[in-house]
Amino acid sequence: MLLCSVKVFDHIQSIASSGKKGLAVLLDPDKLVSKSKRDRLLNLINASPVDLVLVGGSLIVEDHFETITRAIKDACSKPLVLFPGSATQVTQNVDAVLFLSLISGRNADLLIGQHVIAAPTIKRLGLEPISTGYMLVDCGKPTTASYISGTLPIPYDKPEIAGVTAMAGEMLGNKIIYLDGGSGASRPISQAMIGATRKCVNSPIVVGGGIQNEKDARNAWTAGADFIVIGTAIEENPDLLFDICAAKQAFA
Repeated sequence: MLLCSVKVFDHIQSIASSGKKGLAVLLDPDKLVSKSKRDRLLNLINASPVDLVLVGGSLIVEDHFETITRAIKDACSKPLVLFPGSATQVTQNVDAVLFLSLISGRNADLLIGQHVIAAPTIKRLGLEPISTGYMLVDCGKPTTASYISGTLPIPYDKPEIAGVTAMAGEMLGNKIIYLDGGSGASRPISQAMIGATRKCVNSPIVVGGGIQNEKDARNAWTAGADFIVIGTAIEENPDLLFDICAAKQAFA
């Protein structure tokens, strides 16, 4: 199914270092309870040049997490990576887990506390942890992620804050820097902020939240993102995947 013995981070790093651009789709298990909807979306993903599938969310309210992640794993031909909202969202039904430290906030529980709880389970299940400096950005409206985390996002018009925060995260050993406007963001993260972050770190940069169309995707990649993540827009219009994949191919 996946990459054989190749680690997911090595796959990400290979794309980033090649100068190509990566595309990840974020799937919320709560929104994929319907088998027909899930099958249609996964068929589109499997047939497209999507590089990664992320699964998870800031708040899982339905009691279907294990069942749905297992169904996604069984049907998905792409590397499947857990994007956990808490230590309770750890499952064996993935290839790797983003080990997220919320470096944009000052909530100690999300800098190290939840990690202490989750680490033994991740090790026992043999999952690949990918140390990720996670940064929330204010993209126009409060998001579930900022509410649940109890932290203030980085102001939209302060790219220098994002840059030095990412720099500190990289110095602390984060392998990936993830800039996120949050699910349903009103606008995408600015090119200025992505560019400032790119100047400050060598690590792969992932950008998500508010990417609504091909232009938004192209702008993020051009500014310096190695990967973009699309979620809500694809849930609402799965055919949008074709347009964004076409934009991705232009960077090949």
